[in-house]
Amino acid sequence: MDLGATLLEALTALQNMALPSALRASRWVYPVVNAGHILGLALLFGAILPLDLRLLGFWRRMPIKPLARVLIPVAVSGLAISVTTGLLLFSVGAAKYAATPLFQVKLLLLLAAVVNALLLRRAADWTLAQVPEMPVNTARLQLAGGLSIALWLAVILCGRFLAYI
Repeated sequence: MDLGATLLEALTALQNMALPSALRASRWVYPVVNAGHILGLALLFGAILPLDLRLLGFWRRMPIKPLARVLIPVAVSGLAISVTTGLLLFSVGAAKYAATPLFQVKLLLLLAAVVNALLLRRAADWTLAQVPEMPVNTARLQLAGGLSIALWLAVILCGRFLAYI
């Protein structure tokens, strides 16, 4: 059996399920889910950006540990909201979105951004454990912070562009 045909059948079955059908049919629910997706992105990027800027060398006198302690849970919550609502939005037109190269690029960028965040978190924890209030500015952490900003912006832009195709 052809894997592409099987995937298309599965995606078509997904978008024909009750919840995606209800989302398509509702005048209000789909826009609310879309607004939830934007809220999740705002929480995620709004929390990630100050941390990444701090890693890039901004606000050097500000201790990073208290900043991270507050902002990382906000970012994780934003990611959870974005992924949940994103799956709902995807389910409405799963076959169409999955076949769109821009959507595929968005997923790859999202994966890269999450992996970068996990690696950055691991590296930052190790680095910060050495000196509790060090002004973080190592080249590796700066690179990860800059990459993080670029990746999350690219994910957001791909998502916005998808709304118009």
